[in-house]
Amino acid sequence: MSWLVYRLTGSTLLLGAVAFFNQIPTLFLGPFAGVVADRFERKRLLVWTQSLSMVQALILAALVLTGDIATTHIIALSLLIGIINAFDIPIRQSFVLQMVERKEDLGNAIALNSAMFNGARFVGPLVAGILISTVGEGVCFLLNGISYIAVLASLVAITVAPRRNHSGKANVLREFGEGIRYAFGFKPIIAILALLSTFSLAGAPYLVLMPAFAKDILHGGAHTYGFMMSAAGIGALSATVYLASRSNAQGLIKIIPAASAAFAVGIASFAFSKNLAFSIVCLLIAGFGMMTQIASSNTIIQTIVDEDKRGRIMSLYAMSFMGVMPFGSILAGSIADVIGVRCTMLLGAACCLAAASIFAAKLPRLCELLRPAFAHVGICETGKR
Repeated sequence: MSWLVYRLTGSTLLLGAVAFFNQIPTLFLGPFAGVVADRFERKRLLVWTQSLSMVQALILAALVLTGDIATTHIIALSLLIGIINAFDIPIRQSFVLQMVERKEDLGNAIALNSAMFNGARFVGPLVAGILISTVGEGVCFLLNGISYIAVLASLVAITVAPRRNHSGKANVLREFGEGIRYAFGFKPIIAILALLSTFSLAGAPYLVLMPAFAKDILHGGAHTYGFMMSAAGIGALSATVYLASRSNAQGLIKIIPAASAAFAVGIASFAFSKNLAFSIVCLLIAGFGMMTQIASSNTIIQTIVDEDKRGRIMSLYAMSFMGVMPFGSILAGSIADVIGVRCTMLLGAACCLAAASIFAAKLPRLCELLRPAFAHVGICETGKR
């Protein structure tokens, strides 16, 4: 969608606008989505969200293939998939952990889940770049829509132990407020979410500017954009392999600021790049740092959170990550129109590096607070039960 809108308009501002409408529903619908994830059967909810995602992809494919696509259509469909994802993210994140019976396996499960996601991020853009340059964007959207058949078949095949759902009679805002109080009552959760929000606001929007970087700075086409996205995906996939090899969440809190700093260095170096080879190296580093921070944050939070509040806490996680990102996207697009893509990326990298430094300064206290929380779930200092 990013490549399509930039081909049609050549505007970095509209690149940011499309990303904004794609992500903003997570911020406003997050409270309701988290309560829904805790109240109702998650597998059934996922069937609904994935079915609606398939419909959105097929509508987009039809508009592009018939030549009727316009920027307003792209923005509207971005908003639609954003609304769907606002519910899908906390429900899916909670459901992954519902399939894991032993707490000590949570870190591996989260990392493997991220590995599947980033495996697709590696293959998808590479294939899409080739397809766009040969048969156009419409075929890509069509294949995306058809692929949901496999997703739905997989969901139907999954069997999990039944869980006791909430009665659903309590006020939604009251239940969400309970989740907020629970999160604010434990400083490591708030510190992790604060760093994630800064990362989403200042760092992650580099993805929004990638089409402009590929076309205007590297003077490439869709295949260049595909290679660059795949490089970030390979870096992220490498991070998930590393995290999946760990026994549990012990010590991950110390990795988070280092990963954030690595991401900032990767993006800053990428901003100075003048050729595709160096860009790929920088994006490998950035992708590794980005996914290590995101997955480590996810693992720590999901390890220590109570099951009956998991959906609400994961909605806070989604709001801190996806919910804040639209403001970063629209801000990055606006700033890039004024000072250029390179300077915008450098500014974002500097903000991420500053936030990582602040987080690192608070590490001793955060580790002290996490120690009894890990012990409560049976994870001791040595990482063994």
